[in-house]
Amino acid sequence: MSKFYVPTHGPEDWQRFLADPSKQWRTGFSARTLAHCWEDAKGLPTEIGSMLVPSGGQVELLLAMPEYKVPLAGSSRGDSQSDVFALVRAGDLTFTIMVEGKVREPFGQTLGDWLHGASDGKLKRLAFICDVLGISPPPPDHIHYQLLHRTASAVIEAQRFKTDAAAMIVHSFSPERVWFDAYAQFASLFGAVAMANKLLAVRPNGRPPLYIGWACGDSKFLTA
Repeated sequence: MSKFYVPTHGPEDWQRFLADPSKQWRTGFSARTLAHCWEDAKGLPTEIGSMLVPSGGQVELLLAMPEYKVPLAGSSRGDSQSDVFALVRAGDLTFTIMVEGKVREPFGQTLGDWLHGASDGKLKRLAFICDVLGISPPPPDHIHYQLLHRTASAVIEAQRFKTDAAAMIVHSFSPERVWFDAYAQFASLFGAVAMANKLLAVRPNGRPPLYIGWACGDSKFLTA
């Protein structure tokens, strides 16, 4: 991945970073919806900022990169590609945040399906992810693999950038909160009870401290 980035001039600039730009860039789907929301905010969307500083304190988006890849151990094709990588100043803390945009799209394979006939590389990658997250391997089969590696990538980059905290946030534009149950099951791995629009401290004593959240995006962007 290149180390050089250029500013966007609007939502359409996000399209070229997609794995399949012609197929994934569709009205009502997460990639296009997320791009329009973040560009419209000209900074951090309100629903995410209010999670980071609930009391209404100062919050500032320092940097955001769409379709950001983080290498994972175990495979040359093991990158975790987040919809948005953001560096955010919230109060006295700087956060590294990986954002997973959703409308009705699932979180991909469950861990049980992903591990079927697993290679040594996959097993190595899972062990690495569990170590990063501070959980015992293997997690239950019903947990979605995407949530595991997306959250691990937040920790990895927080350590690399030496920020104060790491967070993985699902930015959902589904009015029915489709797949919230999958997120809730993931939160339960850390003994946390999932709530929408609330940041959960799942490893407050981690290095860095780790948070997860589910932000409800404005449905007006579904038609953008």
